[in-house]
Amino acid sequence: QVQLVESGGGLVQAGASLSLSCAASGRTFSTYAMGWFRQAPGKERDFVASISGSGGSTYYADSVKGRFTISRDNAKNTGYLQMNSLKPEDTAVYYCAAARNFYAVRSRDLINYWGKGTLVTVSS
Repeated sequence: QVQLVESGGGLVQAGASLSLSCAASGRTFSTYAMGWFRQAPGKERDFVASISGSGGSTYYADSVKGRFTISRDNAKNTGYLQMNSLKPEDTAVYYCAAARNFYAVRSRDLINYWGKGTLVTVSS
């Protein structure tokens, strides 16, 4: 079992930066690929970024490529999402996710564990 708890959301102005954290429980955190998804009001939950269990591979949605950076610290059982140059369209609840492999973690249907989410609001 892996429990995920997100933190770091908030209200910022367009162009600002924000860093999200995902604290994981359990000794097997490093064996899971980790990802971030987001869900805006009235929309589906969409993939944002993913990172392999070792941290050696990352993958991003086109909409955030070059602005967001995903990372992890397995010694601390924590994942991160650094968000720069935020836009109003980035406003959403951001969810941390874990899956057994790097490719599965890109698909919300293949996620093994979800966090409860943290709200990010970007004002114009």
